[in-house]
Amino acid sequence: MRACDLPMIIQGGMGAAVSDWRLARAVAACGQLGVISGTGIDTILIRRLQDGDPDGAMRRAMAHFPLPGVAERVLTTYFRPAGRAPDEPYELLPMYNLKVSKERQQIAMLAAFVEVWLAKEGHNRPIGMNLLTKIQLPNLALLYGAMLAGVDVIIMGAGIPREIPAALDALAAHRPAQLTAEIEGDEGSPPTYITFDPLAHWESAPPSLHRPLFLPIVASVTLATMFARKIAGVDGLVIEGPTAGGHNAPPRGELRLNERGEPVYGPRDMVDPTKIAALGLPFWLAGGTASPEGLATARAAGAMGIQVGTLFAFCNESGLADPLRRSVLEALARGAVDVFTDPRASPTGYPFKVVRWDTDPAQGVPRQRICDLGYLRTMYRTPKGTIGYRCASEPIATFVKKGGDIAETEGRRCLCNALMSNIGVGQARTDIGVEPPLLTSGDDLLRLPTIFDVKQGYTAADVIAYLLGQRPALSSTPLLTQPVESLAG
Repeated sequence: MRACDLPMIIQGGMGAAVSDWRLARAVAACGQLGVISGTGIDTILIRRLQDGDPDGAMRRAMAHFPLPGVAERVLTTYFRPAGRAPDEPYELLPMYNLKVSKERQQIAMLAAFVEVWLAKEGHNRPIGMNLLTKIQLPNLALLYGAMLAGVDVIIMGAGIPREIPAALDALAAHRPAQLTAEIEGDEGSPPTYITFDPLAHWESAPPSLHRPLFLPIVASVTLATMFARKIAGVDGLVIEGPTAGGHNAPPRGELRLNERGEPVYGPRDMVDPTKIAALGLPFWLAGGTASPEGLATARAAGAMGIQVGTLFAFCNESGLADPLRRSVLEALARGAVDVFTDPRASPTGYPFKVVRWDTDPAQGVPRQRICDLGYLRTMYRTPKGTIGYRCASEPIATFVKKGGDIAETEGRRCLCNALMSNIGVGQARTDIGVEPPLLTSGDDLLRLPTIFDVKQGYTAADVIAYLLGQRPALSSTPLLTQPVESLAG
């Protein structure tokens, strides 16, 4: 398969598991590119098992994992046939470090395999996986596990994934792969590598693998040009604008905030699609393009099509926990929803778009400063020369003791735990109950009531029919939202 053979619509890979296997498979069934999110998928797998895997989907896919003994070991350790009590904490995985055991790598491999296998079950259409470049440590194991399940496309943003094409080439041939570790305090020093050796996991000959297509997500012509002309193995591009959900690229130049405290984007942050078209790679536009008109404009500018996240995030097949999804849709019908680009919430340092609405269950619930999942930790070089791990969302005293700047902790929230709560597998805490959610969305969320009957709900097929011009929008006039001050903070 070539990138130019992919469909016009790419369903965005929204983590953690908002873009789960059910959503990806539903989109693929409509002839478009379904994408699963690999963010935190190892933790999600073991939490689904601890909740009893009620529909048996995890165990059905695990039975097909080709590495002998891995699925059985994970089931023995984590599967609870009767599930958990609501106030019983989930058992945690060891946090992923620069050097981890083969068993820990295999859990990541298994989790990616399961999600891709289920998304591909029962059809022969392509399925993609989205990963965050920022979450470096588990990515090689996740990529290999997804490839064992036959993943067709890898899409990566939240950083510059320049080393991924070479890693995919190596993994497809079962050769050792490496990524340069980003370690604070190592500037100018010889590189340290994150390594993964596929053959270390096999006692017999491994199965043959195909190398998936690779589409980096970029937000500038400069980056697009680098990928197109200087890095071999890039098959296409996703060009993302600042209205897209999740993490956004920061504005170019000096950071300025508007009266709401949001980063101000200007002309330098807008990508001219005609310049991208001149690079000669297939590309898709993302952010502010989720409409029939947006698709037509993208196509006229030379794009293959569009990547759409937000419209799919709130459809019936989305991985969002049903009560949370319904709460937002009901608030949308009242015009009581706001999307705020928070420059401080994410410990990554990237702006993060947060949904605020009047019935947000997180209102009034204190958020703990904690880092017990560790996906967004930063590696740093200690005074003794060893590698340490810190996160701006962990307890302030702990972060500062590790050499972190106290100013970096201001406004930070634990995204890892909050995103788990978004999909119904939030950790139970002794003092606050279940970890509160923190929902992210693109600006297109506010348009949903003009497109679909948000009180009744809508499906992934409805989204695709709308984008392809096969069903009309309900209205061209968006509802007025309440002032931000009256919504959840």
